Amino acid sequence: MTIDLYCVMGHPIEHSKSPWIHARFAELTGQTLRYGKRLIALDGFVPAVQAFVAEGGQGCNITVPFKFEAAALATHTSERALLAQASNVLTFKDGAILADNTDGAGLVGDIQRNAGVDLRGRRVLLIGAGGAAAGVLGPLLLAQPAHITVTNRTLAKASTLVARHATLALLQKTELLAQDLRGLEGDFDVIINATASSLNGGGVPVAASTLKPGALAYDMMYGPAAEGFLNWAREHGAVARDGLGMLVEQAAESFLIWRGVRPPSQQVLTELRAAIG
Repeated sequence: MTIDLYCVMGHPIEHSKSPWIHARFAELTGQTLRYGKRLIALDGFVPAVQAFVAEGGQGCNITVPFKFEAAALATHTSERALLAQASNVLTFKDGAILADNTDGAGLVGDIQRNAGVDLRGRRVLLIGAGGAAAGVLGPLLLAQPAHITVTNRTLAKASTLVARHATLALLQKTELLAQDLRGLEGDFDVIINATASSLNGGGVPVAASTLKPGALAYDMMYGPAAEGFLNWAREHGAVARDGLGMLVEQAAESFLIWRGVRPPSQQVLTELRAAIG
């Protein structure tokens, strides 16, 4: 019997929980598949995808730093991946490469369903303007917050990202601004760290004055990589949350794309948190 092949590609990749998550999804939904993880050379993404397709691979998740390359490689692109210009999901079918982006749906789902924070009418700060931020800004806007500020060390990158989403922001009646990290002002209900600062062991990129009392401070990373940001948030009276729920929820969206079945993501998140302590 031929077993359908899937994987996650990235650099680094050893820390990834995606194989466990998808194996559990398959078990709970009665699907038969094999899902692995592949460390990809920084200059070797396209050959790695080609090799995986040649092996019979049917789809893969893409993590840092290849999300922009994944979108550029696609022959067909979903609306949300097109808006993000970044992809975390590729599907291989009949010689075509289909790109999608489930990061934003995963983030919003975790914040609203799992954390119980309604984004409608809130003030949101999105830190970063790379592939991770690009993937979530559209779905964040669809949740209809009152305001989103995108801040980045390079203001031009934040401004470009904001400009690409300006029409959607207008339709959602959400104020959308780009601001340099230096001199950032304002207090926010929700702060989302979409930078690699946690992964690289860097400091928290914004001042504590950006936090409203009881604000949700969310780091897209999870595990030891997120601890610095989460500790900072707790020390300043915020509700700290890591990106493990986002990981599970975006994986559930990917699984739905590939298999046509929505897995029980909340159950798997509960199990995963218990497993990693």
